[in-house]
Amino acid sequence: MPKLEIEQFACLSDNYGVLIHDPEAGVTASIDAPDAKAILARLEAKGWKLTHLLVTHHHSDHTGGNLQLKEATGCTIIGPKGEAERIPGIDVDVAEGDTIKFGTFEIKVIETPGHTLGHVAYFIPAAKVAFVGDTMFAMGAGRIFEGNAEMMWKSLQKLSRLPRDTEIYCGHEYTQSNAAFALTLEPDNQALVNRAKEVDQLRKDNKPTLPTRLDRELETNPFLRPHVTAIRAKLGMLYAPDWHVFAAIRERKNKS
Repeated sequence: MPKLEIEQFACLSDNYGVLIHDPEAGVTASIDAPDAKAILARLEAKGWKLTHLLVTHHHSDHTGGNLQLKEATGCTIIGPKGEAERIPGIDVDVAEGDTIKFGTFEIKVIETPGHTLGHVAYFIPAAKVAFVGDTMFAMGAGRIFEGNAEMMWKSLQKLSRLPRDTEIYCGHEYTQSNAAFALTLEPDNQALVNRAKEVDQLRKDNKPTLPTRLDRELETNPFLRPHVTAIRAKLGMLYAPDWHVFAAIRERKNKS
């Protein structure tokens, strides 16, 4: 089984840069381009040559380094078809069901609109890893800037159906505040209580809380748990459709 090497590093104020590398084929991809300087420095430190840039969505803190990276490395920029005109330097546009050949690996494209209308996630089945941009966070979900709550809920449901042992890489370090919010909805969820303590310790030690894993998210992320009676009772929405409960959770988090 080929081995995928993954390098995650903090950049900008709270973004993460992520590089993936197939040593067998000698190819390297950056997931988004928040900070070209930080990405180039990490490439140099690892001795990797950037061949691909996989863009999840058009926001500038995910595409700001596109053109500089392309100029420096000649990488191929791949991004969502629905936002192609807003992705600087895009070479290849992709949509739901497309597969990207990456060395010995195949990367599956999953459309996850809501945060933005064309947002995509990238899933590598053989490596059991997904790069979800700003659709899902550890114990959180992205703000809905361009879509609507029902759309975002459907996107999160898609991600929830990935294999439970999938490692999830997200765009930002928001976990500590997300955990605090989650506890306001499910204070008696022991898995959540334990995880919040773990996250507090990681941040105290200045360590990342990502990647996360889908099984942990299904146990502790309120945005994936609108079906849970305790959350519904807290919101006074015992019999509402799941996406209505999700919308109420998102609205409450917006105001927190």
